Amino acid sequence: MSVSLRIARRPRLSSTDDDDEDDSCIDEIPLMGEHFELDESDLLMTARKQRRFSARNVAHFLAGGWISVCASCWGRLFQRCCRKKEFQERTVYLGLASGPQIKHPPNVVRNQKYSFFTFIPKVLFEQFRFFLNLYFLVMACSQFIPAIKIGYLYTYWGPLGFVIFVTMCREALDDYRRYSRDKEANSQKYKKLSRDGITSIPSSAIRVGDLIVVEKNQRVPADMVFLRTTEKDGSCFIRTDQLDGETDWKLRLAVQNTQRLPSNVDLLDIYATVYAEKPQKDIHSFVGTFSRTDNTCEDPLGIENTLWASTVVASGTALGVVIYTGAETRIVMNTSQPQSKTGLLDLEINTLTKLLFFAVLVLSIVMMILKGFGGPWYRYLFRFILLFSYIIPISLRVNLDMGKAAYSWMIQRDKLIPDTVVRNTTIPEELGRLTYLLSDKTGTLTQNEMIFRRLHLGTVSFNSETMDEVVAHIRTAFSQPAGVTGTTLSTPGRSGPIRRTVVTRVIEAVKAVALCHNVTPVYEELENGDVAAETEADQQIKQNVTYQASSPDEVALVSWTEEVQLTLIKRDLTSMQLRTPSGHVIRFSILQIFPFTSESKRMGIIVKEEETGEITFYLKGADVVMQSIVQYNDWLDEECGNMAREGLRTLVVAKRVLSEEQYQDFENRYHQAKMSIQDRSAKVQTIVESLERDMELLCVTGVEDKLQDGVRPTLELLRNAGIKIWMLTGDKLETATCIAKSSKLVSRLQGIYTFSKISDRSEAHLELNALRRKNDNTLIITGDSLQMCLKYYEHEFVELACQCPAVVVCRCSPTQKADIVKLLKTHTGKRTCAIGDGGNDVSMIQAADAGIGIVGKEGKQASLAADYSITQFSHLGRLLIVHGRNSYKSSASLSQFVIHRGLIITTMQAVFCSVFYFASVSLFPGFLMVGYATVYTMFPVFSLVLDKDVSSTIAMTYPELYKEMTKGRSLSFKTFFLWVLISIYQGGIIMYGALLLFDDEFLHVVSITFTSLILTELLMVALTVRTWHYLMVIAEVFSLGIYIASLAILKDYFDASFLKTWNFVWKVLAITAVSCIPLYVLKYLRKRFSPPVYSKLT
Repeated sequence: MSVSLRIARRPRLSSTDDDDEDDSCIDEIPLMGEHFELDESDLLMTARKQRRFSARNVAHFLAGGWISVCASCWGRLFQRCCRKKEFQERTVYLGLASGPQIKHPPNVVRNQKYSFFTFIPKVLFEQFRFFLNLYFLVMACSQFIPAIKIGYLYTYWGPLGFVIFVTMCREALDDYRRYSRDKEANSQKYKKLSRDGITSIPSSAIRVGDLIVVEKNQRVPADMVFLRTTEKDGSCFIRTDQLDGETDWKLRLAVQNTQRLPSNVDLLDIYATVYAEKPQKDIHSFVGTFSRTDNTCEDPLGIENTLWASTVVASGTALGVVIYTGAETRIVMNTSQPQSKTGLLDLEINTLTKLLFFAVLVLSIVMMILKGFGGPWYRYLFRFILLFSYIIPISLRVNLDMGKAAYSWMIQRDKLIPDTVVRNTTIPEELGRLTYLLSDKTGTLTQNEMIFRRLHLGTVSFNSETMDEVVAHIRTAFSQPAGVTGTTLSTPGRSGPIRRTVVTRVIEAVKAVALCHNVTPVYEELENGDVAAETEADQQIKQNVTYQASSPDEVALVSWTEEVQLTLIKRDLTSMQLRTPSGHVIRFSILQIFPFTSESKRMGIIVKEEETGEITFYLKGADVVMQSIVQYNDWLDEECGNMAREGLRTLVVAKRVLSEEQYQDFENRYHQAKMSIQDRSAKVQTIVESLERDMELLCVTGVEDKLQDGVRPTLELLRNAGIKIWMLTGDKLETATCIAKSSKLVSRLQGIYTFSKISDRSEAHLELNALRRKNDNTLIITGDSLQMCLKYYEHEFVELACQCPAVVVCRCSPTQKADIVKLLKTHTGKRTCAIGDGGNDVSMIQAADAGIGIVGKEGKQASLAADYSITQFSHLGRLLIVHGRNSYKSSASLSQFVIHRGLIITTMQAVFCSVFYFASVSLFPGFLMVGYATVYTMFPVFSLVLDKDVSSTIAMTYPELYKEMTKGRSLSFKTFFLWVLISIYQGGIIMYGALLLFDDEFLHVVSITFTSLILTELLMVALTVRTWHYLMVIAEVFSLGIYIASLAILKDYFDASFLKTWNFVWKVLAITAVSCIPLYVLKYLRKRFSPPVYSKLT
C-alpha cells in the first residue's frame, strides 16, 4: 500500500533556482522514501516525539505495542515478498570484456499452477472457496464439541476428507503432467559457443550473455541479438507466426561488426558490450547499442538485429548473444499466468447449496419455534442444523469430480477425434455451454500453405487444370528467334501498342510475376566434390532450391513461374537471373525496389535487361489501389470480385517501359527526395507516384491460402449450434478478409463492414454510427482501431460487435487477444472458448472459459497451455457438440439427483422430529447414513454419467440442439424446485406410510423406511435414465445385492426375524409403489403430450 505525504512549501532563508526546483519536486513524495529531505522544524518535531516515546517505551510495548510492531514487521515483509519486480536495462559483455554479474531469471518454460510450497494452501483455498465444502468443514469441526455432537466423527470427517483427497490427487496429477511437458520443452538441446568449443546445453541452462548457435528450422530459445550468420550477405529470415501470428517471413540483419569477423571463435577474443533496453512487451521495437572498446566503434541496434524467443530461423545458421531469458522474454511477457478455472455449473451448484443452507436454517428455526425456546435453545438449534445438514450432500462434490474425470476419459478415448488430450479435468461441462468462439487464423483455420490457383489476362483465364497451356505458350515464345516476341511489340509508325497474341501476353505476365518480388533462391550444397568442372547453371539444375521471402504469397508466385519453366535461379541485392525452358539465362540488373507497406498496399521494382538494355518498371498490389494506376479496362473489378468470392488472394500486376532519359530524370529526383531532412517519406512517395501513372495492366493472379481440413463444415456446424465466431489474427487486413470469405466465416448472403482506421474520439463516434446502420454484416477491424473504440466507447462497441454474425480483428497483439476475451466475458456474461496453435495465442487460451490448443507444425506451446489439445480444427465440432453437450446434461442430471438424495432423507428426518415432540434425535444411525450416500446408491447414481438423450450422430446432424444448452435449462431454479417437490413428496410418503403401518418396535420403522428409501432411489435412477447402458443395469443389480447382503450382516440395525416376514415385504412394496408410481405416470404423460425436442429426433 503506497502512502503519500504532502509537504507544504515553506519560505527558506536563502532562495536559489536550484532550491526552487528541489522544492517543486517534493510536493508529493513517498512516505519514508529514499530521498526524504527535512527542514529544521521537522527534525525538532521528530526529536520531541522520540523523547516522549523513550520515557514510556517499556510500558507501551508490554501493554500491547508488541502487536503493532509485529503487524508492521509482517506488513513490510509481505510488501517486500509480493512487490512487483522492476525490469532493468542491461549491458551484456562479449569476448574478453567483463563487468559485474547480475542475476537474471532462469530460461525455463513454466505452465504449472502450483509449486511445492503453494500446492496445499492453493488447493485448500480453491476448495473451501465453494460454500458446499466450507459448510461441511464447519459441520465437521462442530462435532468436536460434546454438547452438540450427534454422531461419530467419521460420518462427517470421512466424506469431507475423501472429497479433498480426490481433488488434491486430481490437481496433483494435472500439474504433474504440466511439469512433465514443461520439462520436455526445457530439455531441448542448443549449441553454446565458449572457450571450451561448441557444447550442447539444455534450453533451461541458457543464461544472459551466452553465445548460442541456432540451426535452420530450429526455434530460438531466448531473446537474442543477432551477431553472425552463415549467409554471405549477413542476413537471414525468421518465421514469427508463433510470436505475432503473421505468416510473412521477417528479414533479420547480423551486426555488421561481428559478421565481418573471420570466424565465430573470433567473438571470444574481442572486447565488446551490448547495451539492451529494459524488457518490455512490445514485440515490434527494440533499442540497443553494440560497442567495441578494442577498435572504438559503435553500432545502433534495432528490431532488425534481434531474434526473439519462439521465432524460427528459416535460412542459414544464426549465432546470437542472449539478452533476455525466461520471464523477461517478449513471448512470456505477452503471456498471462495460468489461472484456476471454475465452471459455470460449479458456480450454479454453489448458489443452490446456499439456497439449501437457507432452507436448513429456516427449517431449524421453525422446529425451534414449535419446540419452544426453553432451556439451552441455541444448543438445540445447532443440533437441528446438524440433523438437517444432509440436505446439502457432501457426496455431491465427489460425484461431480468423478463425473468430470469420466467425461475426460471418454473424450480421450473417442476414436473420431484421435490424439485429443484433456489437460484440465475440472471444466468439461463448459464445452457444452459456449456462446463465443475466438479463433486464431494462421495454423488454426489455415495451413499457411499458399498455392497458385489462377492467372487472368482479361480475355483469357488459366486455372490449375489449364496451366499446361501456359507452359506451351512460354516454350513457343522462347523457342522463336530473339526479337520476335519482345516485351513491347510496338511499331514506330503507331502511337499505341499493336494487337498482341495470347502467347505474347502470357510471356509478359509470367515474366512480370517472375521479376516483381523480393524472393531469394537458396540452394542446398552439393555432396559430390567434382562440381568445379560444372557450370553454375548446371549445378543449380541438379540442386534442390528453396525460396526465401517475407511473404508466403511471394514464394507461391515464384514457385509457380518455376513450374511453368521460367525459373528464378539467382538473386542478390543488385541483380536477378531467370532461366528459360531452353536453358538460356536472362540477366537483369535491379535498379530500384519499392517494398510493400500496409499503407501503400503495393510493391514495385525497376529492372534493366542486360542483353537489350530495356528498363521496365513492374508494379503489383491490391486491386483497390491498382485500379486508379492502370489504364482503363472493363474487366479488372469484376474478375477481382469473382476471385475474392472463391477465397483467393488477388494481386494486380502492371508494367511501364522507361527510356534511359526517363529513368535518369526519376533517379535524380528520387535521390534528392531521399536526402531531404523534412517530410522525407512524403516526398519519396510523391516521386514514386509520378511513375505510377497510366500503367499497362498485364494480369491478375489468384493465390489460395490452403485451409485446414474440414474448416468450412465445422464453422457451419458451430454457427448452426448458435455459437458466434470471432477471428483474432496478427495478420494483415486483406489476408484476414480473404480467409474470412474462403472459410465461409462470412456467408454468401452477408455483407462485410470494414471499420476505417481511426485516430481520435470523433472518428470513432462516426464509425460506430455507420456500423449501427449495417445490419447482418460481418465486422472487420484492426487492433489499433479497436483499442481506440474501447478507450472512448467500450460498452457501445461491444454491444454493436456482439450483434454482428461474425467479427474479424486483424493486426491483433497477443495481449489484445486476451483483452478481447476478457471484454466479452465481462460485458456479455456468456461463456467463451478460445482456440489457437501458437505461442501468441497462449494468453487468449488461458483467459477464456475453455481454452483449446491445436498441435501445430511450429510447436506445442498453445497445446501445452490449453485445457484441451486437439490435432486439427475439424475435431472441435465433435468436442463441443457431442462431448460438451453430454458432459453438461449428465452433470446437471447427476447433481440434481444427488441433491434429491439428500433432500428426501432430510424430509424424512423433519417428519420424524415433528412426530416425536421435536426431539433433535437422528432417525438413522450414522453408519446407515454413510452407507446410504455411498455403497447403497453411489453406483446407480454415478452411472447417470453414461446417460445420453440422443446419439452422437443425431447431435452432429442437428447442431441446433446445442442452442438449448446455452440457456442453462438443464440445471435451473425451475428444475431444482421440481426436484424439491419430488423429494418432499417421496420423503413424506415413506415416513408417514411407515408411521401409519407402525409396529410395536421402533427398529421395525427403521427397517421399513430405510429399505423403502433405498428401493425408491434405485427406481428413481431408472426413471431418470433416457438411454440405458449395460453398466447401468449392473450398477442397479449390484447395489441392490449389496443392500440385501448388508441386511443379513448388520443385525444391530435391523431385526433379522422381522425382515423374513411377509409383513415387512408388503409394507415396503406398498410404500415404494405409492412414492414412485405417480412419478412414472407423470413422465409417461409428459412424454406423450409435451415431448422434449430431442425425443422428436429419435
